[in-house]
Amino acid sequence: MATACSPGCGPRVVGDNRVSDGVDHAEQGATSAPVFLVDRVPAEGAAVLDGPEGHHAATVRRLRVGEHAVLADGRGTRAVCRIDGVDRDTLRLAVLRRAVEPTPAPRVVVAQALVKGDGGELAVELATQAGVDVIVPWRASRCVTRWQDGPRADKALARWRGTAREAAKQARRAWVPDVRPPVDTTQLAELVGRVAKAVVLDASAPARLGDLPKEGDLLLVVGPEGGISAQELAVLTAAGAVAVRLGPQVLRASSAAAVALGAIGVLTDRWT
Repeated sequence: MATACSPGCGPRVVGDNRVSDGVDHAEQGATSAPVFLVDRVPAEGAAVLDGPEGHHAATVRRLRVGEHAVLADGRGTRAVCRIDGVDRDTLRLAVLRRAVEPTPAPRVVVAQALVKGDGGELAVELATQAGVDVIVPWRASRCVTRWQDGPRADKALARWRGTAREAAKQARRAWVPDVRPPVDTTQLAELVGRVAKAVVLDASAPARLGDLPKEGDLLLVVGPEGGISAQELAVLTAAGAVAVRLGPQVLRASSAAAVALGAIGVLTDRWT
């Protein structure tokens, strides 16, 4: 975890870090520095990065004095820091700039059908890189993997959450996607009724992705490798979802969400 030597931690941007040589070192560091997740991002002054993240920074990454690191809480707050000291499992840091990144609008919620093998973790990793905000595992009828309640399902969910966490760090995201417990089709239909808009990816659908909300939650439903059944599609569309296709290509279940998120980024203000 990271701790600040000076008090104060609020939703604001502090310090302009303009130094005498005219170079903004905080901005330079933010573009390439590794990201480490902490419980609370220090506001200013000195800080310490210890625990598993400190060990990774000092021992695995072998960061050195004078280099930069970014601390993020996974909830939108991040701080660019200069490394002032390195111990065995600890970094001593100076906070150069702290900022709060607003929630993207619209928020994208991906209902991802369970994929066998490592395909599920790949889907989570790619969607996280592409900017997903919430991931909901979906027990679709044609899923080979079932995730029945119990220790095995808990471990599978923990793997998805760990994948999202690590992918967010690699992508230098201030927000770590919220990976929720799995749902069945009935529960997914209830979620459809609570969002601003819901779209179901279907290669045979005549409509294309478009007319997206500017705010609120956009639900993107990705089916399994075997496709969404006619009954499931009927249940979801009856709840208010719209079936759409992305293009002429048929995408794999593990990559469809990432491709759709790229299109959503262009069609909305998320990437501006």
